[in-house]
Amino acid sequence: MLTLVTGATGQVGRRFVPRLLQGAVTGDEVRVLVRDAARGEHFAELGAQVLVGDLRDVEVLGKATAGVGAVVNVAAAFRGVPDEEARAVNRDAAVELGRAAVASGVRRFVQVSTALVYGRGRGRALVESDETVPGGHLWGAYPESKWEAERALGALDGLDDLRIGRLPFVYGEGDPHLANAMEWAQNWPAMQRLHMGHHLDVAQGLRRLLYAPGAHGVYNIADDAPVTTVDLFQFHGLPVPQEVYDKDTPDQWHSVMSTTRIRHELGYRPLIPSVWTARDAGVL
Repeated sequence: MLTLVTGATGQVGRRFVPRLLQGAVTGDEVRVLVRDAARGEHFAELGAQVLVGDLRDVEVLGKATAGVGAVVNVAAAFRGVPDEEARAVNRDAAVELGRAAVASGVRRFVQVSTALVYGRGRGRALVESDETVPGGHLWGAYPESKWEAERALGALDGLDDLRIGRLPFVYGEGDPHLANAMEWAQNWPAMQRLHMGHHLDVAQGLRRLLYAPGAHGVYNIADDAPVTTVDLFQFHGLPVPQEVYDKDTPDQWHSVMSTTRIRHELGYRPLIPSVWTARDAGVL
C-alpha cells in the first residue's frame, strides 16, 4: 500500500512519518506532500516519496493522491494564524483532499482532528458519540474548522472508509508545546485539567487507525493522566500564582477524553501514560 501523508513537516507529522516508514510492512511505501523541497530531503533519505506542492492547490492534490491506497491528513493551521487561513487549511483543503482521494480511488482516509471539536465539556470524560457543543474557553477558528472538516468529509460520497483521530494536547521529543502551555496556564483555574498525549502515542494511535482492518469512525487518542493547572506549574518548577486558586472551574472534565474505544477495538495502550513518565524516561 502507498500511503500519502500531508503535514509531514509540522510538529506531529515530522515525528509520525519516520515511525510510519520504520514500521512499514515490506512493499508498503509512503509519499509526503511538502511545500518546501529542502524540508522534504530528510524524508527522502528515509525512503519516502516526496512531492512538492501546496495542499490548497487542487491540481497538486490530484497528483498527490494518484496511485495511493490510503491518506493520512495530518496538516493543520494551528495557533498564531489568521482565522481565514485556519479555515482554508483545516476545512477547505481537507475537503478538497477528500474529493481528490475519491477521484483517485483511495480506499482509506485518516483525518487527524482535535479533542477541541467537542466544544463545551459534559461534566465527564468525552466519548466519540458526543455531539459538538461550540463554546468554552478553548473554542475558536481552529476547533471550529476541524469540526466542519469532519462533518464535510463524513458527507462525501465515495469516502466510505473514513477514520478520524481526535488528538489531545500533544507534547514530547523537543516539541515546545509543553513549555508554551505556561503562557495560557496562568489564566486557568487551579483544578482545570488538560488531557495530553506524547508524540510516541500519537504516532501509535494514528498507525493503528491506518492499518486496523475493522477501524471506522472517530477515535480519541490520549494518555492516562490528565494534568491540572497546578500540576503544570509544579512540573515546570514554577510557583503557583495565588490567582489560579481564586478562579472557579466551570468543568474539570473540559477536554478530557475517554480512550475506551481505541483501547478495546484497536488495542491501543499509551507507551507514555503520563507527562511524569515522559520526564523520567527523558523523552520530553
